Amino acid sequence: MDREQDSAYIYKIFTGFCPVAKLEQFLSRIQDFKVIMHLFAEATTKFTLELYWQLRKKEDNIFYSPISIMTALAMLQLGAKGNTRQQIEKVLQYNGATKKTTEKSTDFQSTEKKKRESIHHQFQKLMTQLNKSNDAYDLKAVNSIYGAKDFPFLQDFLENIKKFYHANAESLDFIHAADKIRQKINSIVESQTNGKIKDLFPAGTIDISTILVMVNVMYFKGKWDHKFDEKHTEEEIFWLNKNTSKSVQMMRQRNRFNFNSLEDVQAKIVEIPYKDKELSMFILLPNEIDGLKKLEDKLTAGKLIEWTSPQNMYLAELYLSLPRFKIEQKYDLPTPLEHMGMVDAFTVQKADLSGISSREGLLVSNILHKSFMEVTEEGTEAAAATGVEVSLTSAPISEDFSCNHPFLFFIKQNNTSSILFFGRVSSP
Repeated sequence: MDREQDSAYIYKIFTGFCPVAKLEQFLSRIQDFKVIMHLFAEATTKFTLELYWQLRKKEDNIFYSPISIMTALAMLQLGAKGNTRQQIEKVLQYNGATKKTTEKSTDFQSTEKKKRESIHHQFQKLMTQLNKSNDAYDLKAVNSIYGAKDFPFLQDFLENIKKFYHANAESLDFIHAADKIRQKINSIVESQTNGKIKDLFPAGTIDISTILVMVNVMYFKGKWDHKFDEKHTEEEIFWLNKNTSKSVQMMRQRNRFNFNSLEDVQAKIVEIPYKDKELSMFILLPNEIDGLKKLEDKLTAGKLIEWTSPQNMYLAELYLSLPRFKIEQKYDLPTPLEHMGMVDAFTVQKADLSGISSREGLLVSNILHKSFMEVTEEGTEAAAATGVEVSLTSAPISEDFSCNHPFLFFIKQNNTSSILFFGRVSSP
């Protein structure tokens, strides 16, 4: 929405000079915006869990930024066509969501165009929301594209990447300096993440066949609304399972938090806000030490949205115990994304990236993701980066909330309900 225009409408409404037609138009725009943001939150939550099902096959800690990965895929979607584009949209969970916003149109081509634009307009708004820093927290999302020098990229693709994703664009000589370029991109990512994400692209991943590298970087550093007092942090047992435990530094505080007991899945959830309460960490804790698998099996996007909605949580005084923990992870994403339905982009005979260039033989050679998170008494620092490489081939009562066994957690931006980071702590 145009802020200046909307401010003028609001002034006219309260002074009685706003025509009924204008008022109805303004209210309709507000309603449309709310619907779009709800559908966006729904799509990001579905993507978060669909990817989680692929990554949870191992027993380790899990941590990733769904928004970072989705942003990189959405940039790729700008250059995809045909089945390749449809598969990316399916993975992004936008087939159903965008249908609801365009179903009034009877013109198929117009509907398809609106659907595609809807996706990128939503990311455009999100990029603005995510690039905020103040005394309470530092939050940023940075997009960059690096194209091969003298390669015939379509101008529309480059302009749309800059328009919707505020991407920095640079032309580089991959043929004569591929490894130097790899080191340069890695250095930029490291700098943008305060040194937390190093070597996003390992040696050999960028070579003379590379024609395009797209990178999204997410960084967050926030202080708790109520810090944990270091004097209350003590060594305590964390149960990995019923028979195995380890010693951890357990942080403690007694305070009032938004809380809910989830009887249907035998778990409980708490919201731990960061300063200014624009972002929060949510923790999903099974009641039983070995209850995480049962909770995971019953977890759906709809339930996650329902459980974390303000009307379904209530203020309760909690004895909150949370381990200090640090997680670093890296993922090669082609296999998980193929299992989610994005197959053609990685296959030279099927990939249709003709929205990037009219040259034939383009395919996605790799999608890499690295993440870092540290939780302390002060707050949280989290960072993630996703790289896409395109190559040319020939309540009043007190509750005990002790996170002393495996749990799920995620960081959500409250006004957009977007899940920025998601993870599982199996062993702090």
